[in-house]
Amino acid sequence: MITQLQFLMALARERHFGRAAEASGVTQPTLSAGIKALEEQMGVLLVNRGSRFQGLTAEGERVLSWARRIVSDERAMREEITAIRHGLSGRLRIAAIPTALAMVAKLTTPFRQRHPDVQFTILSRTSIETLAQIENLEVDAGVTYLDNEPLGRVTTVPLYREHYRLLTAADTPLGTRDQVTWREVAQVPLCLLTPDMQNRRIIDGLLRAAGGTPQPTLESNSMIVLFAHVRTGRWSSVMPAKLAETLGLTDTMRAIPIVEPDAVHTIGLVTAARDPMTPLNAALVAEAKRLAMTLGD
Repeated sequence: MITQLQFLMALARERHFGRAAEASGVTQPTLSAGIKALEEQMGVLLVNRGSRFQGLTAEGERVLSWARRIVSDERAMREEITAIRHGLSGRLRIAAIPTALAMVAKLTTPFRQRHPDVQFTILSRTSIETLAQIENLEVDAGVTYLDNEPLGRVTTVPLYREHYRLLTAADTPLGTRDQVTWREVAQVPLCLLTPDMQNRRIIDGLLRAAGGTPQPTLESNSMIVLFAHVRTGRWSSVMPAKLAETLGLTDTMRAIPIVEPDAVHTIGLVTAARDPMTPLNAALVAEAKRLAMTLGD
């Protein structure tokens, strides 16, 4: 039944029989047969079928909710038995928002020193994608904002607070300032993250509150792209202070504190709210708590 439940989860996620089959590593007839067998076992119709996938029935949505719990519990059981016999091992899949990607190494590096048999997959995702992938068991944990938009039912560990800086060339009109206001930043040609990113929505809100209109001259979903453009001396951007420090400033670039207001948001680790946690997630949460004590504000 576990395989059949995984088929249902894949179909709910992909919303297409062919893509769900491909994601599950089986043929479409195999996936369809598995879901039909699950329907027969449950005695109810789970999927609204037509010429294409039309969604889950009300019963299908309830089975999907149970499927996530059951599949998660099965994975946790396997991890725990393996950990008892061989120590902690396996692969941790972590999704992180672009502004926090550079900080993930501070979490994974000491973790691997403690647990050398654990492997990692780090994915760049929006905050919305991160939460969805945790719910769908596509990733084990996420690093995202904790205090700006609804998180849903997750366990959180605050890691650090995000302060904002104007990243600009030293020879620009604001480049010699010790601090700038959001109203002043609103007048600068900016390159920013794309609107699907929560960081961008935060910055847009701050600029509007200061009486400005967000009109970036360049958008990207990559912080590296933004940083590269700022380094040309012809662009400016708004970035978290810790990210600017990690990427590295040159003599010709400055990271200037932005005030009025001195906006702050909390970044943290999120995992599925379940008890008990999987051994990998429990160890990751413990590592996150240790990291939080060292990062400070």
